[in-house]
Amino acid sequence: MRKVFLALAAVVALAGCAADPVWAPDSAVKAAAYHYPGPTRLTLFTMISNETGAGGHSSLMINASQRVIWDPSGSFHVDSIPERNDLLYGATPAMVDAYTRYHARETWHVVIQEKDVSPEVAEQAFRLAQNYGAVPNAFCANSTAHILQQLPGFEGIRTTMYPVKLEKEFAKLPGVSRRVLHEYDSDDNSHALDHWDPARFAATKRGKTLAKRQAAAKKAN
Repeated sequence: MRKVFLALAAVVALAGCAADPVWAPDSAVKAAAYHYPGPTRLTLFTMISNETGAGGHSSLMINASQRVIWDPSGSFHVDSIPERNDLLYGATPAMVDAYTRYHARETWHVVIQEKDVSPEVAEQAFRLAQNYGAVPNAFCANSTAHILQQLPGFEGIRTTMYPVKLEKEFAKLPGVSRRVLHEYDSDDNSHALDHWDPARFAATKRGKTLAKRQAAAKKAN
């Protein structure tokens, strides 16, 4: 029972947000639309604690007519990235890099599993994510599994509340590749958003410059 409690606590700790509906305007979604020229593909991200091995979050990148990231009950929020409920639009290479580095840090690593699918299956996954709605806290793996179960070839995915269990279910599918991303910066992952968002980056840079000037002035006195 204690292990179950700790695993659920880890999920809530990493997700850190509520099921509040978010609805970016049509103009923002249209402007952000991005089609990745690679194969139509589903990419499952699983965030795992380096200390306990417990899963903290599940999300799904979908490369269909657009590339998007289904980030249920996630904490990755940037003003310049439009979001509708838990679906992030505009998954460019730079955005995906920022997304994965935001989650990978000294206390967490990210397991990245990729599976190529037909354009029809990718588009179905995209539509399911669009229509799913806002996801409550700690239901990231559950909602992602529910989307996958509705796709041809994914019917064997079991319902679960645990990201690591979903990662293991996904690994059983034919043609799945796997890699692991480790980062060793501090547990404060806000820097990843600072570098992505030009306004935040500029503000951070100004703050660091001011701090250096103040330190230099203090030393001179």
